[in-house]
Amino acid sequence: MPDPLADYLQHHRDDAYTILRCFVALEKKFLMRSEMRESFEAVVDRNGESSLANSPLAEIVESCEEAAIDAPWVLMAVRERPGRWRYLRFHTEAVNAQEIGVSEYLAFKERLVDGQESRDEWQLEIDLTPFNRGFPMLKEPRSIGKGMSFLNRRLSSELFQELDRGDERLLDFLRVHQYAGRQLMLSQRIRNVTELRRALRKADGLLGRHNPDATWDDVSTQMEMLGFEMGWGKTVCRMRETLRMLSDIMEAPDPAVLERFLARLPMIFNIVILSPHGYFGQSNVLGLPDTGGQVVYILDQARALEQEMRQRLDEQGITLEPQILVITRLIPDAHGTTCDQRSEEIIGTTNTRILRIPFRDEQGEIIPQWISRFEVWPYLERFAAEAEKEVLAELGGRPGLIVGNYSDGNLVATLMSRRLQVTQCNIAHALEKTKYLLSDLYWKDNDDQYHFACQYTADLIAMNNADFIITSTYQEIAGTKDSVGQYESYSSFTMPGLYRVVNGINVLDPKFNIVSPGADPDIYFDFSDTPRRLKSLEQEMRALVFGDGGGSPNRGHFDDESKPIVFTMARLDRIKNLNGLVDWYGRCEHLREQANLFVVGGHLDPALSNDHEEREQIERMHQLFDEHNLEGQFRWVGFQSERTFVGELYRFIADYKGVFVQPALFEAYGLTVVEAMTTGLPTFATCYGGPSEIIEDGVSGFHIDPNHGDQAAELIAEFLQKCATTPQYWKQISQNGIDRIEGGYTWRLYAEKMMTLARVYGFWKYVTSIEREETRRYLELLYGLQYRSLAGS
Repeated sequence: MPDPLADYLQHHRDDAYTILRCFVALEKKFLMRSEMRESFEAVVDRNGESSLANSPLAEIVESCEEAAIDAPWVLMAVRERPGRWRYLRFHTEAVNAQEIGVSEYLAFKERLVDGQESRDEWQLEIDLTPFNRGFPMLKEPRSIGKGMSFLNRRLSSELFQELDRGDERLLDFLRVHQYAGRQLMLSQRIRNVTELRRALRKADGLLGRHNPDATWDDVSTQMEMLGFEMGWGKTVCRMRETLRMLSDIMEAPDPAVLERFLARLPMIFNIVILSPHGYFGQSNVLGLPDTGGQVVYILDQARALEQEMRQRLDEQGITLEPQILVITRLIPDAHGTTCDQRSEEIIGTTNTRILRIPFRDEQGEIIPQWISRFEVWPYLERFAAEAEKEVLAELGGRPGLIVGNYSDGNLVATLMSRRLQVTQCNIAHALEKTKYLLSDLYWKDNDDQYHFACQYTADLIAMNNADFIITSTYQEIAGTKDSVGQYESYSSFTMPGLYRVVNGINVLDPKFNIVSPGADPDIYFDFSDTPRRLKSLEQEMRALVFGDGGGSPNRGHFDDESKPIVFTMARLDRIKNLNGLVDWYGRCEHLREQANLFVVGGHLDPALSNDHEEREQIERMHQLFDEHNLEGQFRWVGFQSERTFVGELYRFIADYKGVFVQPALFEAYGLTVVEAMTTGLPTFATCYGGPSEIIEDGVSGFHIDPNHGDQAAELIAEFLQKCATTPQYWKQISQNGIDRIEGGYTWRLYAEKMMTLARVYGFWKYVTSIEREETRRYLELLYGLQYRSLAGS
């Protein structure tokens, strides 16, 4: 226990007792951060100028994420900074405190949930700490999400410390590159480091005598005599640059030069992207259950990666078409989509396609109907095995990179990368654990519906098996000062009666990298770019927003069509919180006076939905419509799945000087936020999750707190009122939003970084112990003894 706290408790017993007793008086087993702060502030206000407000105990409460209470004991989980936790046990009556371990804290929570009088000493504990000893970890929270840069700085200096040891590994690495039986980079003519140095000097002199624009064909015979193969560059100029980078690295390793050198290597020719759940297709799928932003993300990702792969191979003098396979589930009952087709070329690409593989039951029979993302777990092992065979047949060999998406795709990526010995990248999109409060503690109550025990086990296995993990934002990894990151929530938790996690993931691990996606520039662009606008859609837009819906189911109309439009669009589920926005609007007379509300999402008839949560949201939307008497000010139309149409819809709303609102309770990234800002539509988005990093509050958009809807509605109303008197203000926020996206949220930047990451991690995996085979063996035990049992049940 820190001395300042001990001293405070000793000399200010009355104040400390008051606050501890206040926590106990709430009669809750668990208190969240907000509840503790409210109670603490209430005590301070009652006591006036007490010593409590600026005390060491106040600092503890400020940093406390949760408290577990069983009078007279109050246990607190204190988050000093991202990835740094400590646990304190207070005795209310004795007014003292003691620091305890994470295992003891989790055991206390288990007893509160299960009501057990004694601790189960043989409760299974998962602890990955021993496997990370000696492995380089970040130290500063500000470095989280910059794993590649850290690894290059740390490992490059270590690798080349011993004479020729690092050079020899680098030589071995350069000799392993092949494609379709063709040797690349270095041949066996170069047998050791001394010969490599000599060959580099001779090659530099040789190339210096040729025209800088000459190609590999012009110098190949002489270069091959020296031991060099294709892959150094398309032109003599680029070949010399690449050769000199290698020479500089061997002379005095520099992390930045090493990164640029590795980025050029022809290492990746084929990629496999995995996304099993939902309806994955290119049309008529958005808005269907479990089918939203992830599908858009992957399609845009695949296009950007193919273009980047082709460009890099061409620059290195290799003329071949890269291939990308997007592996998803084949669904015979496709409901008018292409999800029953085995293969589908992705529009806008040359050699990228969707490959669909069915789920099968225990008898090997194909499951014909859609299955919720919460129910897919029994089918993934067989799916992975079948996918592996199909991939090898389609590509004619192993891919260079496997990319998993969401919990199910990441688990399949784990199974495939393990067998194929391929670099694995994970993308979570959204980890469910932080969405559902206390879902780990009360997993038994929710398991019949959500199967969180299975999913959280799969998450632990996949995130620790991945060679690198990319996230869209910092918050996704490590949260904020006031909130725990999605990945950080897996650092320690318990599922009573199943297992407790003492150390599940370390957010300071250098496998984490922030790579933010963008929006398709051919679809989402500035509303003022008139020559690119689709004038043919104008009548359809008017019908959708103001008229009969143009064939889309709709409810409501606008009495005053001249008002600005408050626009929102998402799936109809609880987390997206579209009903929350409708309720805010209905209760805010100021906003109703300033603007109309236009909602695009879901079905309007609950009977048309197969998802129970969506049905509940549909019924609630109709209820709010009537409750607030919104006819004449509110219009609701069914979800629009055609992206080109949606891009023009954003611009149509911008024409009316409207705004876009993203009211989610939590949003991992916020693709619709990027889309709206790209088109110039001023955007108000949730302060929880990725949008708070995308938007500079008050500069390129606005943050809103979905837990304080009245304030959010008033903020939107005040903005629109100001724009009515000062039109330039709307234009200023609009342009700032466009500039913000162009500066850091584009698919071009995404693809460049993704391809560099794959090469850098592939290199370090080859030349060091970064592969962490011991960890993988431990994870295999967890998979075999826990996950398979949970999935089977």
